[in-house]
Amino acid sequence: MTSSRSFFKQFACMLSLLLRMSALCTMKYLCQVTRNENKYAKRFFGTLLTQTAQKWLFSPLWIVIPDPKKSAVFGLTQPFCTDEKSHAQQKSKAAFGSVGRRIPYRILHVIGQDGESLGTMHRAEALRLMDQNGLKLVLLRENVEPPVYRLMTGQQIHEEQLKRAEKKKASPKPGVVQKELSFSSAIAKNDLETKTKQIAQWIEKRHHVKVTIRQAKGSSTDMFMLFDQILETVSEKATYLSKPKVAREGVSTCIFRHMSDKELKEHQKMEIKKNSTVKKDENEDLKSNELHQ
Repeated sequence: MTSSRSFFKQFACMLSLLLRMSALCTMKYLCQVTRNENKYAKRFFGTLLTQTAQKWLFSPLWIVIPDPKKSAVFGLTQPFCTDEKSHAQQKSKAAFGSVGRRIPYRILHVIGQDGESLGTMHRAEALRLMDQNGLKLVLLRENVEPPVYRLMTGQQIHEEQLKRAEKKKASPKPGVVQKELSFSSAIAKNDLETKTKQIAQWIEKRHHVKVTIRQAKGSSTDMFMLFDQILETVSEKATYLSKPKVAREGVSTCIFRHMSDKELKEHQKMEIKKNSTVKKDENEDLKSNELHQ
């Protein structure tokens, strides 16, 4: 009786060891398969298994857990792999421009040169239209089904690139505070001086300041001249981040920023040169008046 119990315990230990070794070998093999994306293994084990193996590399196994004091017990164990990737690599966003003839998608949604939808078509048809009209294909939206492309001229692409660059430039950088002021073109002189002082204080703190001017009814004041007037007042330290432009009918905007150290030095040199030229002209005028007397 004792002999049979001893034999059973030895057999249970051997079986447990074999199952553990089998599980470890299988997990190691699956880790290698998923890491190298082995095509043969994908065919053999199935696509679903290889895609999800990094999360759950092996289904729960019945493994014998020997205990010298107790009889053999069967229990569930959850295998585990340390080769999992926590985050997928993000694709870098492609720059706006012509894609040439390199189109990885078979079916496209195409927008015409004038902005009108031409519907869904095969890429061969889109390339035919591109060649026929002497246009270029530009990818607008890739994360939709089907992806959206537009037929554009070289001039249209260039203008859109300039718009995007201006928009990116005008967007505040991380960590930069952007303040906003809005007033009418019929603003009183005292109120304009107050707002200009506020702009100067924000510029001193190296904030960006977006100024919006609305054209008042019956006012003939040039909004762009108001922007230049503000800049002239704060010109010792400020410059345009985004030059004055018409945002919509009757509304114009611009963004002021603090000059960089290099720009400040250049500005100071120009001011010194300008003052010396003015002083020289004044001296020449004074000498000329003395001679005439």
